[in-house]
Amino acid sequence: MDVQIVDENGEILPPVEEGDIAICIKPTQPFCFFSGYLDNPEKTNSTQWGDFYVTGDRDHMDEEGYFWFLGRADDVIGSAGYRICPFKVESALMEHPAVVESAVVSSPDPIRGEVVKAYVVLAPAFTSRDPAELTRELQEHVKQLTAPYKYPRKIEFVQELPKTISGKIRRNKLRIKEWGNQPRT
Repeated sequence: MDVQIVDENGEILPPVEEGDIAICIKPTQPFCFFSGYLDNPEKTNSTQWGDFYVTGDRDHMDEEGYFWFLGRADDVIGSAGYRICPFKVESALMEHPAVVESAVVSSPDPIRGEVVKAYVVLAPAFTSRDPAELTRELQEHVKQLTAPYKYPRKIEFVQELPKTISGKIRRNKLRIKEWGNQPRT
C-alpha cells in the first residue's frame, strides 16, 4: 500500500513534518480495503481527504522513510498554540524511577484552552514522598527529556489506571473525568 503523511488538505508532507497517516485510495483502492462505514456516509466522507483514506493517527516520516508514531489524532493536546502528543509525555514520565505507569490527557484551562494532565501510578518506594515535591520533580524531568512546553501542568497520583479487559488504558474515561460533557476547545 502507498502510505503517506498528509496535511488537512490531503497534501503529502515532506519528511519530518507532523501530519496524519494516510493510505492512497485513488485512482485504485487497494485490494481488500474496506469500502466505508456501514450506514454512515458522513463518517466515510470525513476519513477521505483527496486521494487518501486518513487513519486517525498522527505521525511523521524521517529522511530515511521510517514512520514515527505520535499518537491518535483525537488524543493530541492543543495548548496555547502547541500540539502536544501524549505518547511523548508518557514516554518521558516512564523514564523516571518513580513512575510505574502513566496516562496523559488534555485538561481544560481558562488561559491555554487545554493543558497536559498526567495520571501517574507510583512505584512503591515513592508513594510516601511529598506529592507537591514529586510533582515538581516529574515536571522538570519531562522538560529535560522533551520540549519545555510539553510538561504536565497537572499531575494526579492514582492507585491504578482504567483499563480494558485486554489491559489497554482507557484514556476516554480520563478525558471524561477532565471534561465531563464540556466539549474540548
